[in-house]
Amino acid sequence: MDILSYLAEHFDLPILDWIAANLWCPFLDAVMPVITLLGDAGIFWIAIAVVLLFFPKTRRIGLGMGAALLLGLLVCNVTLKPLVARIRPYDYVLEQFGVQIKLLIEAQHDFSFPSGHTIASFEAATVLLIHSKKAGVPAVVLACLIAFSRLYLYVHYPTDVIASVVLGVAFGFLGNWLVKKGFDVYEARRLKA
Repeated sequence: MDILSYLAEHFDLPILDWIAANLWCPFLDAVMPVITLLGDAGIFWIAIAVVLLFFPKTRRIGLGMGAALLLGLLVCNVTLKPLVARIRPYDYVLEQFGVQIKLLIEAQHDFSFPSGHTIASFEAATVLLIHSKKAGVPAVVLACLIAFSRLYLYVHYPTDVIASVVLGVAFGFLGNWLVKKGFDVYEARRLKA
């Protein structure tokens, strides 16, 4: 048994099954697919970053979010997903145990690790939190809800989401740092001229 299968059977699936047994209800069945939509392709967070670019006061925040989102896309979606090639939990349960999980959203057509929804959400929320608690705290709450929705909907393993939170926060700090460095270099050159 490989490490991903071991994690799935001894850590991930018991958590997902506990969520299904104890938290699934008609209200959350209706709400979680809507919450998860906010993370689809990072569009919600990209839109916020673009809006922030229009205002000089928030331009650095928008650029930091954009840099973080781009890093996450390249490292996680383009590199890690196909490299790790972890199948979705509902597919794993069907393959290994012959049990069909009832999905509340469409089956996903890419690999499970890492969670793009979670990474994008935590990248953007981290950059917002660095610059403004007033904007950052609600963004972190929304990021947590989006991450949880991926578990509730049985489309990601908890280890996918945990790793994605860590990566998202790291890319949020890195994207923000890169933009700050870029502005520092620009200001230094402008002052020399």
